[in-house]
Amino acid sequence: MTTANETDLDRALGFTIPDRHARGRMVRLGPVLDSILQAHAYPPAIEALLAEALTLTALIGSTLKDAGGQLTMQTQTQNGVVTLLVCDYRGGELRGYIQYDADKLADAPEKPTLFALFGTGYLAITFDHAATGERYQGIVPLDGESLADAAQNYFVQSEQIPTLVRVGFVRDANGHHLAGGLFLQHLPEGEEGRDRIHTRLDHPEWEHVAVLGSTMSRDELTDPALTLETLVWRLFNEEEEVRILAELPLAKGCRCTQDYIAQVIAKFPIEEQREMADENGVITVDCAFCSRKFPLQVGEIVS
Repeated sequence: MTTANETDLDRALGFTIPDRHARGRMVRLGPVLDSILQAHAYPPAIEALLAEALTLTALIGSTLKDAGGQLTMQTQTQNGVVTLLVCDYRGGELRGYIQYDADKLADAPEKPTLFALFGTGYLAITFDHAATGERYQGIVPLDGESLADAAQNYFVQSEQIPTLVRVGFVRDANGHHLAGGLFLQHLPEGEEGRDRIHTRLDHPEWEHVAVLGSTMSRDELTDPALTLETLVWRLFNEEEEVRILAELPLAKGCRCTQDYIAQVIAKFPIEEQREMADENGVITVDCAFCSRKFPLQVGEIVS
């Protein structure tokens, strides 16, 4: 367990408030965020957007009960700066990247709005459950002032679960990236054996929890000297009971390897492999997530 004297980075912490029928998750990212962002040298506005997206992915993905399950968050955009944003989470591992139009970004304000970044856009959140093989996807418009607002709307609209999302991101004096997030939900009363219809946005228990959660500041979320347990205590120390769940370490996870890519390329006929290769008979595959190149020699690729 992290103590108050240690930097509290790259982990998620869950908690429940039984008397309020609420659950929550807190996340803080540090070196993991550095590793992902520095691979691409994004401009500040794009860097901040991906940091927010990765924090949201960690917050939501770490709620998966299926250890082999995967959460993918992706945007569909039209006429905005960003042409593609995709992040995913599996087993505590995060990855993500953004494609964007540099010319449109140059014409945008220093701190572009969500509409300037995405134009007419949609946020898709996909849950893949490894244990059952089931896949579920929900899509909502990219409305609001931030990506966190859109994610919050996803749960309210698609899941009909009252939800509060808060995300903060900073770059410190040494150039290191720090991000933190808070995710709160009012549990459907059906989960306690009652009718789900009783879950509603104006439920007094939820209003109380949401008001407290809204007081969490960006500075608190991104301060590694404040443990996640401390933040939970600051918010809910007057509640009769708050149960802290097992913490979860977070790491950068790109699943591309030389062997995996060779297996994919081996599925193509040899003629098509030769068409992919350069004059030296080498196929070079770029991984958009980790910005690495994987060279493969045609003729040496075996399935």
